[in-house]
Amino acid sequence: MRWVTAKRLLFLVVLLTVTLAAMRITTPERTWSAPLEAKFRDILAPVQTGLTWIGRQTKQLVALPASLIGTAERNRALEQEVARLRSDIVRLNEYRLENQRLSLLLEYKQLMSHRFDFLAASVVARDPGNWFGMITLNRGIEDGVRSNMFVLTPEGLVGRVVTVADKTCEVLLITDPRSGIGALVQDVRTHGIVEGVTGGLGTVKMIHISNDAPVEKGQAVITSGLSSIYPKGVPIGEITDIQAESSGLFESATIRPYTDFNRLEEVLIVKTVLPEAVSSSEGG
Repeated sequence: MRWVTAKRLLFLVVLLTVTLAAMRITTPERTWSAPLEAKFRDILAPVQTGLTWIGRQTKQLVALPASLIGTAERNRALEQEVARLRSDIVRLNEYRLENQRLSLLLEYKQLMSHRFDFLAASVVARDPGNWFGMITLNRGIEDGVRSNMFVLTPEGLVGRVVTVADKTCEVLLITDPRSGIGALVQDVRTHGIVEGVTGGLGTVKMIHISNDAPVEKGQAVITSGLSSIYPKGVPIGEITDIQAESSGLFESATIRPYTDFNRLEEVLIVKTVLPEAVSSSEGG
């Protein structure tokens, strides 16, 4: 037993001596390599390369779950940012379009300030079952709105107020069959009545036109002023077709309104017709 213990002790001493010698001959201050050192380094190089590769792969495997979690979170954050930016673009585009429409209303209001006292209003509702019959505006008694005030856009006539509440009012459109307007073919000064067409998809017709009047397609139709509601000269639409009436005494004309009733969003309520407009209508 003592001999075995001595052998082990001797072995440890030799091993320690070799290790210290190896450390000595591989110190960084030296500029030369011993043959044994070079040989030893060549033998260990593949082992060190393998251990280095294994270490890198292990590090990547350990870091992969965290990396995937981080990537997923970044993707979710980017998707949310893209959705927010798209929403912002839509909202800004809506503001831009609304600003364009309101600018046109303001220009028209200033242009016609000598004829009418206007009140701007927005369409807040319309009946899906009677799309071209009635609309609801966000102006009412509190804003000075009264029944039979007429409504228009910079393009042309819209209709007239028929019922009024404190904050809203309902407008009967010129495209509703219940509507009737004294009208005039502008070029030839021929009178008739403009009324809505049932199922006409936004068109109107002018009836009781003298059959000897030189009425043609493309001519403009305006209000005649022969009414207590509408003054003379408000644009209505353009003649697109002419037909003979069954009586044989008159003709009727299909008219495309200047106002696009499918895209009606903001309008102008005429609260007061100023004296200049009244005098011009009386003259006609």
